[in-house]
Amino acid sequence: MGNIMDYISWRGDLTFAQSPFNEVDNLILACFSYVNLDRIPAVTRQKGIELKKLVKEFKKLHTIKELEADKSFIRLAPFMMMEMAKSVRFGKCVVRNYVNDIVTEAEQQFAAMEIVLEDGTSYVSFRGTDDTIIGWKEDFNLSTGVVPAQKRAIEYLQKISEHTDGMLRVGGHSKGGNLAVYAAAFCNSKCKNRIIDVYNNDGPGFQENVIKSIEYKEILNKIHTYRPQTSIIGKLLNHEEKYITLKSTETGIMQHDLYSWQV
Repeated sequence: MGNIMDYISWRGDLTFAQSPFNEVDNLILACFSYVNLDRIPAVTRQKGIELKKLVKEFKKLHTIKELEADKSFIRLAPFMMMEMAKSVRFGKCVVRNYVNDIVTEAEQQFAAMEIVLEDGTSYVSFRGTDDTIIGWKEDFNLSTGVVPAQKRAIEYLQKISEHTDGMLRVGGHSKGGNLAVYAAAFCNSKCKNRIIDVYNNDGPGFQENVIKSIEYKEILNKIHTYRPQTSIIGKLLNHEEKYITLKSTETGIMQHDLYSWQV
């Protein structure tokens, strides 16, 4: 047993041709969206930047000492990215179309990126709740209906599908998982037909009207949901899909931490 960092060490030498995309790859790419890639212009463009080059640019902006001083729950994401860059499995992937928007008046926190893998597919990764007050407030707003980030997620996913040739996987952790499911359900049919799988990693569910909608039912068999043993966030609101329970080395609310999940 080990966590996602161990997986990169143990299985990072395998290409996607040798070992096809799996649920642990999903966890890694969902977690990747927590890395703050602001001030790296190449990552925002359609052409994007190869992961190895991206890490070099990232290190110009952030020292290891600065990263180690971070005490937030997403502190390990940059270190995971560096390990990914060293691996055969992820080193040549291209990261592009990165956005990171915080709109205080609209109570919206939205961040996402597209990761193009060597197998020709793209993983569209929606960031979960970050450490901003706006991010947490928007989480609470999920219980009242559609939040701005959900509408933004649909727009983003449709834009990606218009400019990307390969098939799509869509996923995220926490609120990011909720956004992934919502965007996949309510994007247009052209976009929906490009989606292989949708991953909700301990993200909240939806109000009754959403899970009973035709749009949601159209993608139900594509949704893969993962939760730790005593999930709290992932049990919020309504879920229609089946889910898989993972072992976490943490207790209580801290089980929400992806790095504690045993894979």
